[in-house]
Amino acid sequence: MLRTSSVIVGLEIGTSKICAIVGEVNENEELNITGIGQSRSRGVRKGEIVDSGRVEEDIRVAIDEAEKMSDVEIRSVYLGVTGSHISCLTNRGVHPVASVDREIMSEDVEDAIKNAKAVRLPADNEILHATRQHFVVDGQEGVIDPVGRLGSRVEVDMHVIHGNLNRLQNPIRAVKNLQLEVEAVAFSGLASALSVLSPEQRKMGALVIDLGGGVTNFIVYGSGAIKHAGVLAVGGDHVSNDLAYGLKTPLQRAEQLKVDYGCAVVSESTKGQTVTIAAELGVPAKTINLQHLHHIMSSRVEEMFQLIEQDIAATGLLNYLGAGVVLCGGGSRTPRIQEVAERIFGLPVSLGRADSISGIKSALDEPEFATAIGLVRFGSFQEKRKAVSPGFTQTLKQALGGLLRRAML
Repeated sequence: MLRTSSVIVGLEIGTSKICAIVGEVNENEELNITGIGQSRSRGVRKGEIVDSGRVEEDIRVAIDEAEKMSDVEIRSVYLGVTGSHISCLTNRGVHPVASVDREIMSEDVEDAIKNAKAVRLPADNEILHATRQHFVVDGQEGVIDPVGRLGSRVEVDMHVIHGNLNRLQNPIRAVKNLQLEVEAVAFSGLASALSVLSPEQRKMGALVIDLGGGVTNFIVYGSGAIKHAGVLAVGGDHVSNDLAYGLKTPLQRAEQLKVDYGCAVVSESTKGQTVTIAAELGVPAKTINLQHLHHIMSSRVEEMFQLIEQDIAATGLLNYLGAGVVLCGGGSRTPRIQEVAERIFGLPVSLGRADSISGIKSALDEPEFATAIGLVRFGSFQEKRKAVSPGFTQTLKQALGGLLRRAML
């Protein structure tokens, strides 16, 4: 009989693939990956659903495969979301301490946090995540816990990730149409960071870039808290499109050339080298200049990193990334892509690997599984909070503004 207890499932609805990963938390609170299911994604563009029928079919294939591998019955998932509509801001909440002796109480802290969450968002936008950064007491920055201190004014900075309500509900509805529950939703970039960053890296400061097929998610950690996040509506598919146009070859052939011969750096050693593609299905044979192929790829990769660098530089956070840059996602497989990132950001760059997680090694070592594995980890955190606080589930739904409930209205 299929098991259902203690099962946590992360579901990523990506542009290139749909992936379901099953995990369990053991008695030592260690996360173990027990199953993987994936299917080719046919109804997603730039990280968002454009064909619900096909997406639902592909989700079912991935779920079925994950169930068979892990020998569990999947009834609910933690769902990753992305798209160019997702943005972020930091808001400061202020609360005057009213007690006669000026001792800061937990109620004062709660009121400051409540005020910080009261942000003005664009019309039809909903909060995805509101995470605390640090407290300020009477102008003193970096206070970790103000309760019990003396002060007349307590402030807190909250980082808010938000997105368009209707566009967030589309993937939720696709999942629910398959008679599966959505326990919670998480920004895919946050999930990737939870997968590949250690607590020490989050404290030192790190930038995680998830290079997907349709979008590139990125998120900045500093002092253990989220400092900035964003979505670049450019991914591996755009590299393939550039190759198809620049090499005057069909898109499918361009994708294969990218995989077989791609490189993010133009090298003098490839000068004059060519590759010949045999004729097939009415498409004539073609000889490709390898250096030209690399030039097209390097131009697009450089542009992607430059756009992210400019976005983060505007926040003043580049000088606080002590742990450097971590790359994940399928695009991070591109040969020599670390060299390009190091040159653009001026920081050490590494490839991400699932941290402090056991289980199926093939999944832990593959950068394209970072988001789905991170969703399992996100789910384990949520499940732990539910166990500690019986009212947490209702609090979570209220924090999401009824997003999960309204998805079926």
